[in-house]
Amino acid sequence: MEKIRISAVSYLNSLPFVYGLNHSALKADCDISLDIPSVCAEKLISGKVDIGLIPVAAISQVTNANIISDYCIGANGKVKTVCLFSKVPLNEIKTILLDYQSRTSVMLVKILAKEYWKINAEFVNAEAGFEQNIKGTTAAVVIGDRAFGLTPSPSPKGEGSNVLLAYDLSQEWKNFTGLPFVFACWVANKNLPAAFISEFNNALKNGLDNIDKTLEEFPPSIINTAEAKKYLTENISYELDEEKKRAMKLFISFADKNHY
Repeated sequence: MEKIRISAVSYLNSLPFVYGLNHSALKADCDISLDIPSVCAEKLISGKVDIGLIPVAAISQVTNANIISDYCIGANGKVKTVCLFSKVPLNEIKTILLDYQSRTSVMLVKILAKEYWKINAEFVNAEAGFEQNIKGTTAAVVIGDRAFGLTPSPSPKGEGSNVLLAYDLSQEWKNFTGLPFVFACWVANKNLPAAFISEFNNALKNGLDNIDKTLEEFPPSIINTAEAKKYLTENISYELDEEKKRAMKLFISFADKNHY
């Protein structure tokens, strides 16, 4: 049997899944690569992999897309690693740089800007190093582990050129809709045996049940281990429950309405 090709996200929040797969009976039957979210999506869409932990915004572009897991990358409130960083309050932002590693977060900030914040900023696709261009009335969406490296002001009322404000997009969505948010799901582009899918989910659960061992195997580099554990257990919500599924449908309906 050919190996099942899997693209997992390379961020800290996905490492419990990687740990679980690496320590399962499936490891010998799988070829796992670690990629940024946009590349996970591209690989699954193009057929370079069979399973991907891909942004929700990309699912509609996958032929024969099938969500195969009861687990996801989600949050019920503050997520910490998907933020709009700015030197000025929302109503003063003129330009928003969009993280090239993201699809869902880019769509989310556009929805929030129009439907919730009621601001009319210009959106600009960004390239590597764009975080250095957060200045004046130019803000930026930054996702993943890089967001840990940006230190926001403790007070959103701070003023001055050195103050960095952080608008957590998951928390803003929660404030807007009352719902959690789903950033990425495990999606297959082919029909897989039920036994494989069951074992796959068992492997993911095993990783989530072993956060400490995950952090031993993959020591965090941007934050310390205690902070990483708190992030994984308090900020990231992994179960793809009915409330998250409702949130996904609402998110997609906003995106379709606005042709994002």
